[in-house]
Amino acid sequence: MLRWSLLGFTALLASCAGMVPKGRPKPATPPPPAEAPVQDGLLGDKARHRIALLVPLSGPNAAVGQSIANAAAMALIDTGNKSVRMTTYDTAAGAAGAASRAVADGNRLFLGPLLSEDAAAVAPAARKAGIPVVSYSNDAAVAGNGVFVMGFSPTQSIDRVVHFARSKGIKRFAALVPVGVYGRNASTAVIRSVESADANLVAMKSYERNSKSLQKAIADLGRSQAYEGVLIADNARLAISAVPLIRKISSQQARVLGTELWAAEPSALTAPALNGAWYASVSDSRYRQLAASYRRQFGKAPFRLASLGYDSMLLVVKIARDWKVGERFPADRLRDEDGFVGVDGAFRFGPTGVAQRALEVGEATPSGVKTVSPAPTSFKE
Repeated sequence: MLRWSLLGFTALLASCAGMVPKGRPKPATPPPPAEAPVQDGLLGDKARHRIALLVPLSGPNAAVGQSIANAAAMALIDTGNKSVRMTTYDTAAGAAGAASRAVADGNRLFLGPLLSEDAAAVAPAARKAGIPVVSYSNDAAVAGNGVFVMGFSPTQSIDRVVHFARSKGIKRFAALVPVGVYGRNASTAVIRSVESADANLVAMKSYERNSKSLQKAIADLGRSQAYEGVLIADNARLAISAVPLIRKISSQQARVLGTELWAAEPSALTAPALNGAWYASVSDSRYRQLAASYRRQFGKAPFRLASLGYDSMLLVVKIARDWKVGERFPADRLRDEDGFVGVDGAFRFGPTGVAQRALEVGEATPSGVKTVSPAPTSFKE
């Protein structure tokens, strides 16, 4: 059976609520960046585990990085943990440099970075120092040799929704995938998932993210053999643009399928174009509670990826219970086959170092998302 990383999420949010000031919420002070003059304090802190949080705190991804950092800090406070010291390091000016500073400060574990190229950049310094990296990237290519990938994988999302669709009688699939890294990963996932589901992939077309290219890709689908399900490996808003074209020039009946990207745009999923579409993602039930607590604390909504910061810190707190201060982080504990449970449900790191997640299948409706296949509660189901 899966074990809670903590006593229970309700208790966590209850303790978190005690932090919230009355009256109009005020933004909380973010965790201090490494560039602050705290090196002496870090090196002199022999009583706590030192954890480095590597996220962008400046540049175009600063808001996402700060949201992750805030959520990680919330997890420490919510659990009442006193044995872990987290220091944030800005990766925007150079992830390799941030990693070097984190190593020099005596950190024993890296949480982050966010981007796959940054994960690749920090890996050499981390590996040399014997420091595991729990990256928030979703690119499986950077996993392995001390790097773990915790981000939401399109591979697992596509596999889950394809197998669900197959169980509902859909046997002939088509796919639209964007040009780029995500599209390449999605293409591979579609091919493997359809094959493992004992189904047929009758067409797959790629497109640049502009209306002319998308329309051409859909027109090419229209010249393919009839398909019963079409997977759009992109965000929900692009899918909203694509579906009317699919209905007009390609297929009026095919079931529309999406990926985990749709979970980040709940308001878009009520659009008439997506009515009846299926997609697989982590459950949002606990995340909604976290988001409400976050809004009370920081006065604004978190980015969806904030849950990665929260859950990664829950993982650290759980392992810290029997991790002796001053010793290397016990990386073998990350491979606990029973896994962990957090805001985003059950997860565990597989043999390749990529997080395996228990995913649910949701159906888009005008009144919101309806769960049509719940996430497994354990990896034995």
